[in-house]
Amino acid sequence: MSPCLLGYVVFCLLQAGAVHAGVTQDPRFQVVRTGQSATLNCTQDLGHNYMCWYRQDPGHGLRLIHYSAVASSTEQGDVPDGYSVSRPSTENFPLTLKSANRSQTSVYF
Repeated sequence: MSPCLLGYVVFCLLQAGAVHAGVTQDPRFQVVRTGQSATLNCTQDLGHNYMCWYRQDPGHGLRLIHYSAVASSTEQGDVPDGYSVSRPSTENFPLTLKSANRSQTSVYF
């Protein structure tokens, strides 16, 4: 992952203040059975083109799953297997775990 892209994501997250979040992810917590699909929604109202999904496992840094530089276009990251994304609009970037398994237990950003 390029340092520029990571810096951009960190900058976007730092811009999310207590008064106006700008970026929301729901649900905040989700538990699913092995084999079930699960969707995490990410929505932003800042007008940024770039949106990314990362996962962080205990004791590890962030790993890029998928990203999008513009609405209706998505790219694979470092660990895309088992996930799918769409970018229906500038504001929305849902992540779907196709068939959940224990190795996908993680914190998602």
